[in-house]
Amino acid sequence: MLNIPRRPEWPAAPGLVTPSRRSFLSGFASLAIGAMLHRDGVARDGGWAPPDGKPHFAPKAKSVIWLFMNGGVSHMESFDPKPMLTRYGGKTIAETPFADAQDPEKLALERLVVPDGNGNQRNTLYPLQVGYRKHGESGIEVSDWFPHIARHVDRLAIIRSMWTTDSNHGAQTQFHSGRHLNDGDYPNLGAWVHYGLGSLNDNLPQYISIGNREYWNLKDGHYLGPAHDAVPMRVDPDNPLDFGRPERPISDSARSVGIDLLERLHAERLAESPRDAAVAARVASYELAFRMQQSVPEAVDFSQESDETKSLYGLDLPHCREFGMQMLAARRLVERGVRFIQVQHGAGGAGRWDAHGGLRANHEQNALAVDRPIGGLIEDLARRGLLDETLVVFATEFGRTPGSQGSDGRDHHIFGFSVWMAGGGIKGGVVHGATDEIGFHAVEDRHYVTDVHATILKQLGLDSRKLELPGRKRLEVDHGTPIDAIIA
Repeated sequence: MLNIPRRPEWPAAPGLVTPSRRSFLSGFASLAIGAMLHRDGVARDGGWAPPDGKPHFAPKAKSVIWLFMNGGVSHMESFDPKPMLTRYGGKTIAETPFADAQDPEKLALERLVVPDGNGNQRNTLYPLQVGYRKHGESGIEVSDWFPHIARHVDRLAIIRSMWTTDSNHGAQTQFHSGRHLNDGDYPNLGAWVHYGLGSLNDNLPQYISIGNREYWNLKDGHYLGPAHDAVPMRVDPDNPLDFGRPERPISDSARSVGIDLLERLHAERLAESPRDAAVAARVASYELAFRMQQSVPEAVDFSQESDETKSLYGLDLPHCREFGMQMLAARRLVERGVRFIQVQHGAGGAGRWDAHGGLRANHEQNALAVDRPIGGLIEDLARRGLLDETLVVFATEFGRTPGSQGSDGRDHHIFGFSVWMAGGGIKGGVVHGATDEIGFHAVEDRHYVTDVHATILKQLGLDSRKLELPGRKRLEVDHGTPIDAIIA
């Protein structure tokens, strides 16, 4: 019998003070201050100093493109096909050879949340709703809903043995932070990367969020501070940033007068406090904000891209144009030195992939929206020589139940699901871990979500234990363990 360990003990979170929503200038000021203080090695708390912006060891990747599918992608109908679902479809789990999947000891990792009728066990097996086939030299099976991603399967490392503990949509936050919502608010992975590493391009933000995140936690840095929140960006060269341009039209000459005045005032203040790194950082923040007003619109302006490239991302197809633009923007941003780009697909309510009913229509439509753009992103990065230094991650909050919810849906499923990675020093054409024959439990090389975090940090040259703050001791599960089996 499979012996799945019970959940780790999670202490209640200490009371946290949530910072107020930043304005444009204060937000970019905090970004610049954090970066400059890190580089200057300003010490606090009796000799402790924050990161100096340098990796702890030689990195294999420079940037991360984090693709997150909100709502919960069915692992069985994407990257972990299970023909036993079709063979035993319509039978209860108890009537199959897999009855022990619902052994209470195996289900003990779930941490209860307020019940809402979802996240329950579904007993009657639901047949696969899509075909699947082998692809590439590796012969890895992928569902027919993802043909463009499947073309690059020999570049992917598919992890089929993920698990988490939140059976409701707080799992969206949990996958990003590693912590259950009942614990409180914690920094997410992008914030830790931003905290630990210096800038690759001082004209662009180093942590960018693209797409709506209406359900899961809207902040990133939490106790690291708002300096490490992602900068939200729209793929619109006329209006890419909140507060990115003056409320009223202003001429270049008038703007120049204002900048000159600020420079003189800053120079006077610096003369009064020549050793004050915070003042120097504040000065730099205003300069950074101005540079971003110039550089960010250029980064999301596709007028210089060829028609072939635009078509590669599906910009000529209405069903995937929006996400295709986001993928093309992600490539242009890493090309220009942005460190971490977080892209959400399917926000709104609990998430567009949340197929409690009509799973076939839901996943088919969503896959059409993302498959070609993601396949195009991998191909474009590879042919430009960027994939080796860019780690692409495809993730979702949890999987979906092998059993049916209603007549044609699947419920939330935390006990086994799939993610994949490509590029950035990750092996290609490999499958790591496995679920059981009906896709219920991760049974081989099981990984909690922070193992994904640890793998990404390792590829970026970061040791998470060297990123801790005084008074904020992290649990072992917060750090996770790198998945060395998929690292080249």
